Amino acid sequence: MHEFRYKGNELYCEGVKISRIAKRFDTPLYIYSRKTLIDHYRKIKKAFSAIRPLICFSVKANSNLAVLKVLANQSAGMDVVSGGELYRALKVGVAPQRIVYAGVGKREQEIALAIKAGILLFNAESFAELGLIERAAGRLRKKVDVSLRINPDVEIHTHRFITTGRMINKFGLDIRTAEEIFLRSRIFSHLNLVGVHIHIGSQITEGRPFVLAIKKALHLIKRLKSKGVQLKYFNIGGGLGIVYRNERPQTADEFAQAVLPLLKETKLKIILEPGRFIAGNSGILLTKVVYVKKTPKKNFAIVDAGMNDLIRPALYGAYHEILPVVRAKDKAERKVRYDVVGPICESGDFLAQGRDMPIVQAGDLLAVMSSGAYGFVMSSNYNSRPRVAEVLIDKNKVSLVRKRESYRDLIRAEVIPKGL
Repeated sequence: MHEFRYKGNELYCEGVKISRIAKRFDTPLYIYSRKTLIDHYRKIKKAFSAIRPLICFSVKANSNLAVLKVLANQSAGMDVVSGGELYRALKVGVAPQRIVYAGVGKREQEIALAIKAGILLFNAESFAELGLIERAAGRLRKKVDVSLRINPDVEIHTHRFITTGRMINKFGLDIRTAEEIFLRSRIFSHLNLVGVHIHIGSQITEGRPFVLAIKKALHLIKRLKSKGVQLKYFNIGGGLGIVYRNERPQTADEFAQAVLPLLKETKLKIILEPGRFIAGNSGILLTKVVYVKKTPKKNFAIVDAGMNDLIRPALYGAYHEILPVVRAKDKAERKVRYDVVGPICESGDFLAQGRDMPIVQAGDLLAVMSSGAYGFVMSSNYNSRPRVAEVLIDKNKVSLVRKRESYRDLIRAEVIPKGL
């Protein structure tokens, strides 16, 4: 599943002691395993090898240049949702024809940049957006390929903030409207409407919602074909869940077995957009206990990482396993219930609540597991805290892939007007 394992009483990433990394780079710190990234990408690639899809890593899950380069070297494409993510993908050498651009609120400047770069296609989510892409393409005297993202209105069991395939969500077009747009596509002189796109959410652990969504999309594709609309692409998005606690998500092979028969009958080029599945368990957030505080009601392990470093527990109520970097030699050591909290001035600043853990003391290192997706990318400078460093492990090699910010970095872009 991943390359973070105990050897004796010490936690390692691949061939390197985590405690050694802490001494060299300090804490808090994100640590990524190159092997885990590659292994999970290859699992998807192998599972769907029968149809040879374009696998576009979802850059929003982890946009570090080194992480993207690891995947680009494996011939991964990229799914981007902003001009900045497009810039990153191009920076690491991803061929433009392996980049798809999604997102519900693209700006004209971003659209123009993508057209100039020559990306494969846009995933458009509204009639208004199509009009904006049309105008941008017209100004550049280009004709660009576009897929329409449909909203299949499928119920999934995940956090409500990461569902995207219900009609109450802001994403996609209802199927009837999408069909009307395809049939009227000649009104767009600079667009080729060439595909259908779906993405129903994130951290989905069962196959049924995917199957339902794909079947709804297939009905649309068949109706369009019967009316003379020829498509090239069917993009089924991402959303595969991972293990954070006791989930039992479908494997890549199980997912493929469930959907491949449906995808093969389309005879279209299939695009996948996995993010969390590839990056989630490839990374940890390393933190150090600063104080232990006992009150009549609770025990607090106060650590040097806060909600600005990893917001998922505060934002989603998300569970991340927290492991001691150095285990006690006595495996039968009693456990104590802690709230693991950070230094941020918010009661919502926690990494875990009511967690039974081995006794901790100031100076102990803790590994917040499964933090490789939606960890650093969602971090901030709240409370004027510099963002943390990131390192990548490749066997026994440790590489700094993002420097820790300084206080000077915090104010670099700020200007005090003259006269104040």
